[in-house]
Amino acid sequence: MSTPKATSAVRSLAPYIPGKPLEELEREYGIADSIKLASNENPLGCGSRARAAMLQSIDGIGLYPDGSGFQLKHALARKHGCNAGCITLGNGSNDLLVLLAEAFLEPGAESVYSQYCFAIWPIAVQATGAVGKTAAAQEYGHDPAAMLALIGPQTRVVYIANPNNPTGTWLTGSDLERLIDGVPSRVLVVVDEAYIEYATEVSYQTAEQWLPRFPNLVVTRTFSKAYGLAGLRVGYALSTPEVADMLNRVRAPFNVNSVALAAAAAALEDEAHLRATAAMNTSGMHQVREGLAALGVLCQPSQGNFVLADVARPAGAVYENMLRQGVIVRPVGGYGLPRHLRITIGTKEQNARMLTALERALAAPLNR
Repeated sequence: MSTPKATSAVRSLAPYIPGKPLEELEREYGIADSIKLASNENPLGCGSRARAAMLQSIDGIGLYPDGSGFQLKHALARKHGCNAGCITLGNGSNDLLVLLAEAFLEPGAESVYSQYCFAIWPIAVQATGAVGKTAAAQEYGHDPAAMLALIGPQTRVVYIANPNNPTGTWLTGSDLERLIDGVPSRVLVVVDEAYIEYATEVSYQTAEQWLPRFPNLVVTRTFSKAYGLAGLRVGYALSTPEVADMLNRVRAPFNVNSVALAAAAAALEDEAHLRATAAMNTSGMHQVREGLAALGVLCQPSQGNFVLADVARPAGAVYENMLRQGVIVRPVGGYGLPRHLRITIGTKEQNARMLTALERALAAPLNR
């Protein structure tokens, strides 16, 4: 019996593999007190305002959500000083990256992105039948010159993650501006700023400031990281109204649920929670980097809430050893980094436990 065939582009895709859930680890290893530092989640969770808004929204759960996201869009418009028509809501920023590919790519078109970029972008590009062109990284980060050199007549979208996941690297404001300026106006430039709330380096600048100058620019953000709403899946894009109109043509009508809409709008007002999150990440980043250095583990400078650690051996074995100790981190061999682990910054206690587990894993004999 024959079965329907997916497109050749989809059949050849390697699916995205998310970080291992706590529940799965505890089932496999019988561990009751595991910790997860694998998916760059906020260890504080959501703030009190978002929690209260979620509880209040449950009374309306039997109704479809507001498909236009009116309340959240207008709250975001106030925050960013733009018209609500410039905002597109997504089921996480991941959803928006897929929508951008669906709206602006097709078979025969090309997209340019960097080596070690967020894995979802190459998947989204290939699923449309378009061709992805990868610019070699420079010190694990984006190389603007290499990216610009790959732009050709068929290029439709250039994708930049700043800060970048999984490397934590970033483009300085001047380098990012030059890169955007160097892209032809007929080509869409997508700058994903999922980790912007964690960036402390003075050279870092948001691309949002250049939206009025570059009509081909789109900036994506998320509530999954610093706002602590990863489980609700809500993100947004800032663009011209014309680009937003195209995204809304392919967007599912109720792609953000009512609880997420309420929580995100409340989270925007909770500046105290955002400050506490940033402060914890800054101190935790110092703790983890110092601890890794003491173990002789090199890690890249990072402007996110995670570090990329080179364990100088196949990372899979180190990862498995840490799992048995109840600590989940993220091996990134799928990104072409077989000796590296991506480690989320947690609480002080979680960071200490992770460092102890890593020390033990590194002391274990290598399997030859």
